[in-house]
Amino acid sequence: MSNKVKNQKKILEKLGIEQLNPMQLAAQHAVHSRSEVILLSPTGTGKTLAFLLPVVAELDQDIEEIQALIIAPSRELVIQIEQVTREMGAGFKINSVYGGRNFSKDKTALKHRPAVLIGTPGRVADHLRRGTFTAEHIAFLVLDEFDKSLEIGFEEEMSEILAALPNVKKKVLTSATQDAPVPKFVDLDNPEVINFLDDGVKKLSVKLVLSPEKDKLQTLLDLLSNLGNQPGIIFLNFKDSIRRVSGFLKANDIPHGTFYGGMEQKDRERALIKFRNGTHQILLATDLAARGIDVPEIKFIIHYHLPLRAQEFTHRNGRTARMHNEGTAYVLKRTEETLPDFIETKEVFKLTEADPPQPSPWTTLFVSGGRRDKISKGDLAGLFFKQGDLKKDELGIIELKEDCAFVAVKKDRKAHVIKHTNNARVKKRKVRVEEI
Repeated sequence: MSNKVKNQKKILEKLGIEQLNPMQLAAQHAVHSRSEVILLSPTGTGKTLAFLLPVVAELDQDIEEIQALIIAPSRELVIQIEQVTREMGAGFKINSVYGGRNFSKDKTALKHRPAVLIGTPGRVADHLRRGTFTAEHIAFLVLDEFDKSLEIGFEEEMSEILAALPNVKKKVLTSATQDAPVPKFVDLDNPEVINFLDDGVKKLSVKLVLSPEKDKLQTLLDLLSNLGNQPGIIFLNFKDSIRRVSGFLKANDIPHGTFYGGMEQKDRERALIKFRNGTHQILLATDLAARGIDVPEIKFIIHYHLPLRAQEFTHRNGRTARMHNEGTAYVLKRTEETLPDFIETKEVFKLTEADPPQPSPWTTLFVSGGRRDKISKGDLAGLFFKQGDLKKDELGIIELKEDCAFVAVKKDRKAHVIKHTNNARVKKRKVRVEEI
């Protein structure tokens, strides 16, 4: 067995994955054997691991400069890719750079060069302009969700980045969209296209929900009552609409999170954490949440507003019916409203009288210590079981960050847990524990 195969086996064991899916196997073979690959696969099928495994396998331990550059269109996607790369535990330094974070912190982190750098177009272009690092050894370039990264708005920065990379040997572009154009400056010659997009369509059901009123708020509440306690995302086109719908849901005691551009990065991250761990089962979001955010097991999505383009309809729907799961996309439609051509369904979901969904039994606690303090998930589980007196079913998902952690606990145990764990010591560090 070769070292590369042994290393991959160890990585998959760490990630708890028994075997790669057909798309990941095809992508891995293509990236190893070809210099240009376009990978098309629905959201949630494991594209991140599909390109990370072959890239990491080809990194050179003896080079102490950046060897792989991964560009993603949003901070959340950058953070997600970084998280997966760290969880792989491949033995290489990784860093991420993105807007909304102090530039000088980036510079300090990049003094000791990572082998893999993950970033948003604007922040990566800024670093290259300022000469924070040399691009001379970057041999691997990954453009994740390339159709979004290469849209107008990012095009100038992306063109600048590619022009600053003189020695790229492999280019990998990924997307969940069919027929996205690749600009000339990406300079693809004869890429191999791996297309698994049809695999995601079979498990998705699209249904219309008719609203008798122009204002769809009551219809939304009735639909949520019919759907019961399941995790789902409600998509809207504008942040002002999110605030309005959020106010309506609050008035009707429906707990939820919000996620849109213009929110502080910290608040966006915490909204996703609470959604992932079940503190909130409903997320109100703009199309910012249609791509690349890490929110598994979505049972449904609701189009409160219709998207403006077929591409966004596809990406929104891609949040559900992921991997081997089924899911439903509900389209809220005024009775007299005309649907765009890309929404083909005529199936109507009939609403019946039902009680509103119950509040979640979970809440989220913030812990002021993280990876940088050598604290592990096991250390935190120990703290909450021993000093917090929690039983196994009272402790939920633990998310460990660089300088802090977030822990889901049963709501009815939070006061006891905070009282007995706040200011406790974990790995010789005194930590603060509080509800967020």
